[in-house]
Amino acid sequence: MHSVSESPVLAGGEEVLAAVAARPGGPELLRLAREREDVALVGGAVRDLMLGRSPRELDAVVAAETPVLARELAQLLGASATVHERFGTAVIEWRQGRIDLAERRAESYPSPGALPQVRSGGAEEDLARRDFTVNAISVALGGSERGRLRAAEHALEDLAARRLRVLHEQSFRDDPTRLLRLCRYRARLGFDVEPHTAELANRALASGALDTVSRARLGAELRLALREEDALAALGELDELGVLRALDPSLRLDAELVRRALALLPDDGRPDLLQIASLLLELAASDREDPEGSMYELLDGLEFTAAERERIMRSALDAPALVARMADATKPSQLHDALFAHTLEAVALAGALSERGRASVTAQATDWLARLRHVRLAINGDDLLEAGIAAGPQLGMRLDAALACKLDGELEDGRDAELRAAMEATVCLRGGCES
Repeated sequence: MHSVSESPVLAGGEEVLAAVAARPGGPELLRLAREREDVALVGGAVRDLMLGRSPRELDAVVAAETPVLARELAQLLGASATVHERFGTAVIEWRQGRIDLAERRAESYPSPGALPQVRSGGAEEDLARRDFTVNAISVALGGSERGRLRAAEHALEDLAARRLRVLHEQSFRDDPTRLLRLCRYRARLGFDVEPHTAELANRALASGALDTVSRARLGAELRLALREEDALAALGELDELGVLRALDPSLRLDAELVRRALALLPDDGRPDLLQIASLLLELAASDREDPEGSMYELLDGLEFTAAERERIMRSALDAPALVARMADATKPSQLHDALFAHTLEAVALAGALSERGRASVTAQATDWLARLRHVRLAINGDDLLEAGIAAGPQLGMRLDAALACKLDGELEDGRDAELRAAMEATVCLRGGCES
């Protein structure tokens, strides 16, 4: 570690301070740090501000007493502070932004893939524990060194060259989740990977480094990749490096298919779950003895929630069959019957799959997702009871018949027309059919 002069192609320390002052929460953070020697902005926030980008949040480190600073800052901002005293970290969140605080620390790894052993550390030790050189830069926010840049070796030259480099030879073996972070940063920043770092990453994967990490930690990193602005690019990097195959050999990324499905998916869909479901399409159609059980085991190990797991699995399992069902639907009401019980992600995937040979099915999926699924009746069961229809299964059947007429454009507008259609519907029960 060494002190460095400001690079002519990057923002310097004073410019970073000015950028912090313009950020939500920045003036308050600078005010509390002004008289302290130990508060520094660090990591991705410094990297982004030096590049002229807008960081997602501000990350700062202190020598000690993180909870005290966190609560003072939260009070100034009218924000909430979540403090983890055991780990010396805190998160301050409010509607306009977020600030992460942590005590400076040093780390060592007792074995490959193990969680690090942590102790208090100095400013240079805190930089040395980070993943890539471009994230190992800090700017002092107060005291006699206010505005001073401190960086790991190669950090500023790598940042200027838009290059990702690990800090030491054992980086990926110590913490293999850095392999996923390498892909995530590459997709987000568009940086090249330094050749020796690429070699170390390939070696780590080939040696089974990811097997030394809990599936829960890998799942957490995968979900971070899915929250990237361009999550598909992050998945593409994971696929190219071989991380997806290391997670499960059956995972397959068809980027063009996903791109088409995402274009169909409405705003209330889940792009992250759609993308995971797309990776499982080959597994869902495989001749494994229990493909559904294999999917469950994979998703459960990666700690997707029960609701997310079910939605992903149903989307992957149902999408291929929906292509044929949509092709067979000749009326909007038939399309409704084919699709209403399925996830938005399954329908979008089916629409994307159909582009390979049935463009009309893609149009059906588009119409369902954009318009038909929102068609509702103005009447309900209470209206039928009031009109003299007896309680029982026929209430729902009559409403379904009226909805089918409305979907197919066979009704005039208004409640009266809907009520007439429901009353006149032919309903067949065990005892026979009646109108």
